[in-house]
Amino acid sequence: MSQRHLGALTMSTDPVLSEADAARLASRRQLPPPVPAYLPTGPNSPLAVGKELYSKIQSAPRVLEQSFTIPIRSGKAWTASAGSISSSAHRLTPSRNQHNPSERFWASRTRQLHSTHLTTHDRLWSCLPYMRPLLTILSDSLSWYGTDSNGGRVHDLLGTRCDPYINHLLSGGQSYDHHCHSNLVRAVSEFGLEERDVHDVINLFQVTGLDEKGRYCMSACPAEKGDYIEFLAEVDVLMGLSTCPGGDLSLWGFGADSEKEMEKCCRPLKVEVFRLEDGGLLEREGWRKAEVSGYKGGHGLGA
Repeated sequence: MSQRHLGALTMSTDPVLSEADAARLASRRQLPPPVPAYLPTGPNSPLAVGKELYSKIQSAPRVLEQSFTIPIRSGKAWTASAGSISSSAHRLTPSRNQHNPSERFWASRTRQLHSTHLTTHDRLWSCLPYMRPLLTILSDSLSWYGTDSNGGRVHDLLGTRCDPYINHLLSGGQSYDHHCHSNLVRAVSEFGLEERDVHDVINLFQVTGLDEKGRYCMSACPAEKGDYIEFLAEVDVLMGLSTCPGGDLSLWGFGADSEKEMEKCCRPLKVEVFRLEDGGLLEREGWRKAEVSGYKGGHGLGA
């Protein structure tokens, strides 16, 4: 998409308020700071990660099981067994139950349970009716980033992946295949899955936020060579990665018109999957595979 089209996306005018609405706005009461809707209720809360345990897992000796590098503007999917650690400098990864494609990552619930942007000891939760953690973030080399001067933060759950359908719509009919969605379609097809199986994503290493009018905004990725994020698989998962065709977003232009520029800030990404050297450590420390929700699914439909 050209810069002209990008500009059109951000143009808007302030609403003109009627006298009645202006009066209601003027009388809007001051509210106390809100309390987050979902907070751990104690050390045994499902939302309370045992930091001592997960720190011990993160620092324990490992054995490398898989290692591969994904070329720029491409995608790949891989399996990771429960209790394994996936480590990468990747930017975008969806996950699902390896044995049941219907159980998949649920971005909006994860955002509610943790934050719009994730970091160490946050979890990626699955959809209904399963409702359990698929992955837990063990370590994040960008945890220092915090909130920047524009309100941006890293590891984004506000947005989703770019796709050729929105590009076609907003570009006036341009067909362009180089999007994270298309990368992931190709990646999961190797496991017998289809386009409709590509689901919610987390935009790892991507800095995003909302402007003063609540509009989605992106900034350039702060990651440098050697930065990484690590996940512990809470169940057997199928993970997928797209090396974003927009690279680190410092030259982002969204579409064929900006392709040559975007390629300048694209990098190949390495993925490593480890198992713990001590095969009995997890069991001894009390770690167990995550279990699905115990709710029986009545929904008030019974007699």
